[in-house]
Amino acid sequence: MKLFALSFFTIVLYIAAASSQLYRGATVFSSKHLLLLLGGLAVCLHALLLYFNMVTPAGLNLGFFHAASSISWMIAVLLLLSMLRQPVENLVIVIFPMAALMIGLEGYIHSERILSSQSYGVTLHVLFSIIAYSLLSISALQTLFLAYQDYQLHHKHPGWVIQILPPLQVMEKLLFQMIALGFVLLSLSLISGIVFLEDILAQHLLHKTVLSIVAWCVFGLVLWGHWRYGWRGRTTIGWNLSGFFILMLAYFGSKMVLEFILHR
Repeated sequence: MKLFALSFFTIVLYIAAASSQLYRGATVFSSKHLLLLLGGLAVCLHALLLYFNMVTPAGLNLGFFHAASSISWMIAVLLLLSMLRQPVENLVIVIFPMAALMIGLEGYIHSERILSSQSYGVTLHVLFSIIAYSLLSISALQTLFLAYQDYQLHHKHPGWVIQILPPLQVMEKLLFQMIALGFVLLSLSLISGIVFLEDILAQHLLHKTVLSIVAWCVFGLVLWGHWRYGWRGRTTIGWNLSGFFILMLAYFGSKMVLEFILHR
């Protein structure tokens, strides 16, 4: 019952924060301050919920929906931190409801994959992986907003979405900053995995590793193309979404197959 109540209030706060941005109006606080307040409370309660759900006497439960919830939490935290310096408030309209959905699924559908007490290096690898995936998830969402913004501007149909988004140049600058930081963290994740994971084949991680390396190559290509040839617009959009799709297959695709099909 305590977990249900905690989940309920966390979901309500996420939805309220997203609604405060979607329906901005006159309030005691500025819309950004209200958003930070509600979002900050939501991620704090979400962190507490993750602790109760994932920390067990046997080790860390990284079941499919627990992992998805932890990644949605990390995405929300990174977004709130980014909001302190960058105009990315409108991403909460998608990210916060997604975090609320992951909390609901985590509580409703049981999933279990215990990561027993591991070395510091393996823990570091898991941390790098989650943060890298979270950052690149935000960059993928930013890419979708950028694609929509580019389409509307080219067809001269500036709707209300265009009016609340930052200028196109600002959106592109933020996108490449996110991709670059995510690429660095993904590199650290791959390096730490190679160094600290003892037997990739025995742990059924070969396909995940291969797909992660392919995604790493795609993101590296995006950054190199932007630096060397000034890639932007539709070229960047296509490659970045392709890289994220491959990375999503590497992480969630492999976890889904192992847990729900192979039951390992």
